[in-house]
Amino acid sequence: MNPTAAVLVIGNEILSGRTKDANLPHIAETLAGIGVRLREARVVPDVEEEIVAAVNALRARYDYVFTTGGIGPTHDDITSACVAKAFGVALERNPEAVARLERHYAPGQLNEARLRMANIPAGGVLIDNPISQAPGFQLGNVFVMAGVPNIMRAMLDGVVPRLVGGPELHARTVACELGEGVIAADLSALQDRHPNLEIGSYPYFRAGYFGVSLVLRGTDEAEVAGAADALAGIIQRLGGTPTVTVGSKG
Repeated sequence: MNPTAAVLVIGNEILSGRTKDANLPHIAETLAGIGVRLREARVVPDVEEEIVAAVNALRARYDYVFTTGGIGPTHDDITSACVAKAFGVALERNPEAVARLERHYAPGQLNEARLRMANIPAGGVLIDNPISQAPGFQLGNVFVMAGVPNIMRAMLDGVVPRLVGGPELHARTVACELGEGVIAADLSALQDRHPNLEIGSYPYFRAGYFGVSLVLRGTDEAEVAGAADALAGIIQRLGGTPTVTVGSKG
């Protein structure tokens, strides 16, 4: 089993550039650690029909969908209502979510706006929020989490035990100071010989030199290591000096 996932980032502030998304890399790394492959990421505005359409498209295509953003107390926090609409269920005031908020806020501070954060689609299973208590929720294969990075990370930690992972992904990075055009033909041939591996080419410019990091990923560690050794040999033949590291950072 090779489970797949998508991330749906919700918020006008991401699309305007005002806020830089910091959640996607963390989600991707966390999922990779349990053998879940992140296959798609989308960013949509705070527009009901776009959120609903994206949720339905992604949940039909992938094993897991993770949304971030839009579950706060203000008028533009519409993610919960949109997910309810996507699933065709009612949006309800969840008693357990209310109780968590009541324990968190001082007497008289839990106003109607904050109580909106306790509105959960019928059938939703709460996701713990140990930082500010306002929970996320899971509905089917969709996990709805906060957009604030430290809260999202805490929520994701609680979600991971619910996920069924796949085989561990192994990686090697082979870096060298050769141009992509120099190694492209041999790299393509290597990919053809190893169709079960993902081989990516990522150019860089550092300390006045152009170079490239070539990342090999797969579930068969021996094949990954063997292909990395073969790639290192190719680079040497082409006049480069390869540096091989375990993992996907070179």
